[in-house]
Amino acid sequence: MTKLNSGSHVVFSIHLHIVFVTKYRRKVLTQQMFQDMKQVFERVLSANKSKLSDCNGEADHVHLLVDLHPDNNISDLIASLKSASSRILRQKYKPEIDKHYWGKAKLWHDSKCIVSCGGAPLETVKKYIHASIWWKTGEIRGIEPLIS
Repeated sequence: MTKLNSGSHVVFSIHLHIVFVTKYRRKVLTQQMFQDMKQVFERVLSANKSKLSDCNGEADHVHLLVDLHPDNNISDLIASLKSASSRILRQKYKPEIDKHYWGKAKLWHDSKCIVSCGGAPLETVKKYIHASIWWKTGEIRGIEPLIS
């Protein structure tokens, strides 16, 4: 049975699978950027009473499995996640990011994918997030995984 979270007047279990892609699908994200980005995601979600359950990605996109608190507006939370991670990464990795973008670039594409995980066992969603990474074997395009 799914573990339910509770607050003072609410019992809930809201899990979202969120995907962000880089602007123009540029392969800009490195393993170190991914580690820093994961910390930013955890900090933003914690400030919004939510939790990052899992995270993985490739050089041009990132998957997040979020345990969401019902007080949050999903669109506002995603805007905060994208804004904070873009700002931190562009400050810390300016030379690397400038190789892929020009001018005042946004790191993330305006679109996003949000899928409710209701009903699907979370372990199944986690397996999908990790199994769907095409470079996991290192065979295609020779790109290394962002997380070992």
